[in-house]
Amino acid sequence: MRKIACGFKLCFMLFLLTLSASLLAQPLAAAPKSDKTKIEITDGLAEEGVYLIINKTSNRLTVVLNGRVAYSFPVATGRTKQLTPTGRFHIVTKIVKPWYVRKRIPGGDPRNPLGSRWMGINVPGTGGYTYGIHGTNRPYSIGSSASSGCIRMHNRDVEWLFRHIPLGTVVIIRE
Repeated sequence: MRKIACGFKLCFMLFLLTLSASLLAQPLAAAPKSDKTKIEITDGLAEEGVYLIINKTSNRLTVVLNGRVAYSFPVATGRTKQLTPTGRFHIVTKIVKPWYVRKRIPGGDPRNPLGSRWMGINVPGTGGYTYGIHGTNRPYSIGSSASSGCIRMHNRDVEWLFRHIPLGTVVIIRE
């Protein structure tokens, strides 16, 4: 077997190309319903390829691909605006069937408030295990301000996002 050396820039560009192709190749019927809302592109993010915008006022998570809205999902954010942090973060952990450590509830248990997936974000001082985008066992809370600071999604939506969004993806949380 022959080893092929590639520089960081080339490997990164190939990664982005592969990711973009895989996202575009997904049939729309396989993705959760999307509404095309207008998103203001700032801070040169259009050059980032894929990133997420979470709007705490509208309780929406938007997937932006190459500067265009690809998908938009309803979410639940913090009960008060102070509970969900604002800023620019990255997805640093991805966990299937996460344990709810506070109450020792195993992943997959219907009582688990984290649902079926966890994508932790790197809010300073948390290591990606305090704030995250996750499923829920309370689907009725989606679309409202109801969480302790995390971003809750319907389990089917977070499972789709988990499959399509890699570690390192930029997450912008706005008021």
